[in-house]
Amino acid sequence: MFVESFKITGSAVIQICLLGVLGYFLAKKNILGEEGLNAISRLTLDIALPLLIFAQLIKEFSFSVYPNWWVFPLLSLAITLLGLVVGMLFSWLIKGSQHKAQFVSLVSFQNSGYLPLALIAALLPPELATPVFIYLFLFLFGFNLVMFSLGVFILSYSKEKKFEMASLFSPPVIACLLGLAGVFFGLPKIMPDWLIKPMRVMGDCTLPLAMLVVGGSLASIHLKHIDIKAMIYLALAKLVVLPLIGLWVVTSYPLPHLVALLIILQLAAPPATTLSLLVRHYKKEDLLVSQGIFFGHILSLISIPVFLSIYFALVVIK
Repeated sequence: MFVESFKITGSAVIQICLLGVLGYFLAKKNILGEEGLNAISRLTLDIALPLLIFAQLIKEFSFSVYPNWWVFPLLSLAITLLGLVVGMLFSWLIKGSQHKAQFVSLVSFQNSGYLPLALIAALLPPELATPVFIYLFLFLFGFNLVMFSLGVFILSYSKEKKFEMASLFSPPVIACLLGLAGVFFGLPKIMPDWLIKPMRVMGDCTLPLAMLVVGGSLASIHLKHIDIKAMIYLALAKLVVLPLIGLWVVTSYPLPHLVALLIILQLAAPPATTLSLLVRHYKKEDLLVSQGIFFGHILSLISIPVFLSIYFALVVIK
């Protein structure tokens, strides 16, 4: 059973990786330079993903169908806090205050949007993928709020830096708020299909664009003075301990299978690529973030199929 599950999840990860490899190759060959990568990243984060979220919520979401929708933003907070606790426990093995701060951020914040989106699309048939997409968008609503508040606080690590309230309201967060408000006020009943369809078409570009960005971002990372010990501790904390805790939770409590799948996806995901942007924005020396993102994504090519295969095998057995 495990072997069959591994074949399915491994195949899904390979499909995703091919797009990432293309982005990596384009960046390495300077076909896609830093400006081009930034442009695609902004197009994905500011336009494509928000349109995907808004159109999906307007078309598929209903407060009566998803009465427990509020659980998913809280779930994102719980997973982040779990990562924070595990990261702080392992950080005792890391020397230097800023090294510790960056290590904790790498463990606490995962690639919560791009990779889970692609994995859900590759693993599940459309009728099952649709509700998981809804779960994911609601999860991202909470995650982005935490990422741009707690994440900024951890990484900025300076009394002189003031909290930026505007950073909480990123385009995906705004899209989620507008989508929920639109459903509440009955917008799906009056919004014509000719207006929703272009949004969905543009939103469907999110997955390939996102993986190009991830691959290109990995290619642009400059690895200097690799901290091997810190990377080993990161791999253990982020890619082994957290997914193991996730497996224990989803097998110990009677959670719906699709919700449990979302939990495993989030806990098995590598560090968030957004962390490198935050380090750059707050003008902090990149001590561990880039190498953590790079090696985290490389090692997750093995860890994600392994833990997803274990999960699917356990689900079938139960």
